[in-house]
Amino acid sequence: MEPVMTLQSLLPIAPEILLSVGAMAALMLGVFRSDGGVALCSGLSVALLVAATLLIWLLPGGTYLLFGDSFILDPFARLMKSLVAIGSLVSILLSIDYMRSGRMTRFEYPVLIVLSTTGMFVMVSANDLVTLYLGLELQSLAAYVLASIQRDSARATEAGLKYFVLGSLASGMLLYGASLIYGFTGTVNFHRIAEITAAGDPPLGLVFGLVFLLAGLAFKISAVPFHMWTPDVYEGAPTPVTAFFSAAPKVAAVALLVRVVMTGFPSIVLEWQQIIVFVSLASMILGAFAAIGQRNIKRLMAYSSIANVGYALVGLAAGTEAGVRGVIIYMAIYLVMTLGTFAFILSMRRGDTMVESIEDLSGLWKNNGLAAFILTVLFFSLAGIPPLAGFFAKFYVFLAAIEAGLYPLAVIGVLSSVVAAFYYLRIVKIMVFDEAGAPFEPMGGELRAVLGVSGFLMIFFVVFPAPLIAIAQRAALSLF
Repeated sequence: MEPVMTLQSLLPIAPEILLSVGAMAALMLGVFRSDGGVALCSGLSVALLVAATLLIWLLPGGTYLLFGDSFILDPFARLMKSLVAIGSLVSILLSIDYMRSGRMTRFEYPVLIVLSTTGMFVMVSANDLVTLYLGLELQSLAAYVLASIQRDSARATEAGLKYFVLGSLASGMLLYGASLIYGFTGTVNFHRIAEITAAGDPPLGLVFGLVFLLAGLAFKISAVPFHMWTPDVYEGAPTPVTAFFSAAPKVAAVALLVRVVMTGFPSIVLEWQQIIVFVSLASMILGAFAAIGQRNIKRLMAYSSIANVGYALVGLAAGTEAGVRGVIIYMAIYLVMTLGTFAFILSMRRGDTMVESIEDLSGLWKNNGLAAFILTVLFFSLAGIPPLAGFFAKFYVFLAAIEAGLYPLAVIGVLSSVVAAFYYLRIVKIMVFDEAGAPFEPMGGELRAVLGVSGFLMIFFVVFPAPLIAIAQRAALSLF
C-alpha cells in the first residue's frame, strides 16, 4: 500500500512549490498591470528566491526522499540549491539598471528566471532519470525564451534559435542514453541502478547509455565537444541573460552531473572516469587557447566559462569525496567571480549605447580606479593567482586529482591555467597602460554592490575559508 501524502511530507519540496506558484502569480500580475508591472514582478521574484532559500535551510537536517525515492533533499542538494538561488537572485538584481534604461522592459524576464530556477532545483534533487529530465527541460525551456527575449534584436533571436536547436539535439541524446540505461537495468532510480551495476560487470549497452547520458549533460555545462553554442549565445543574448546563463544554470548542471555519476554509477568509476577526463582536458585546453583571439568581452567570458567547467571536472574525475568537495568549492567561488565580472560588463555604457569590445576598457584605471582595481582582482582570481579565492578553487580540484593518481590531468590543468592567465593579463594591461578613452556612464547601485561584494570575497577568502570548506565537506559526504 502506498504511503499517504500529507502536507508535512511535502515540506522537502516546499521551495519548488513556492517558486512554481509564485511564478504563476507574478505572471498574472504582469499581464493585468497596465504599466507592465516590471518593477513589481522583479521585486516579487527576488522575494520568492529569498523565501525559497530560507525554506531549504529551515527544514531539519538529514536526508529526505519523496515520490518513490525519485526526489531527494540532502546536504548536497541544500548547498547547491542555495548557490543556484543566489545566482538567480543576483542575476535579477544585475538586470534592474539595464531594464531601467529601457533596453528590456519585459515583466516576463524575472518570471522566466524563477521558472528556470524551479527546474534547476528539481535537477539538483533528482534521484532518478525521469525527474532528471523533467527538471532539465523546465530549466532549458525557460532559458531558450530568455536568450531571445529581445524580439527586435536579430542577434538575440539568432542566439535563442541556436540554443533551442542544439539543446533539443542534446536532450535527444540524453533521452536515448536514459532509455538504454533503463533497458539494461530495469529501473530509472539512481540507487537501484547503483545496486545492479555493483552486482557484476556492466553490460556494454549500459556503458553506451551512460556515454549518451553524459553527452547530454556535457551540453548543459557547455563542455567540449558540446560547447559550440556557448560563444554565439553568450554574445547574442542580452547581457543580463548572459550573466544568468554563466552562473546559476552552470552550477545546477554540474551538481546534476555529480549526483548522476556518484549516486548512480559509483561501482563503475573507471568507465565514466575516462569520459570525464577527456571532457575536462578538452574544455581546459580549448577554453584557454580559443579565448586568446577574442575581441568581444562576452565571447571571451564564454570561453572562460568553458575552461572553468573543465577545471571543475578535474575534481569530479577523481571520483572521491575530496574531489566532490573540490567541485563544490570551485563552483561556489566561480559563481561569485562570474557575477562580479558581469556586474562590470553591464556598466560598460557610453550614452545610450552598450559597448562590448575589450578595447573599450582602455585606460579604465584613469577614469574609474576603484572599478578597475576590483575588475583586476576578479580577473586575477579567474586566472588562479594566489592568494585570491580563484587560486584555492583550483588548488582543491587539482589536489583531489593528484591524490587519485591523475597526475597528467593535474599537470595539464596547471599549464592551461598559465595559458589562460595571458588573456586575463592582457585585459589588465589594456585597463592600466593604454590611453584612456571616454569614461563609462556611472554605475547603478545594484551593479556597484555586486561588484564590490564579489571583489571583497575574492580578496578576503584566504582569511576565512573554513565556513565554505566545512559546508562543502558535509555536502560531499552525503553522496558517499
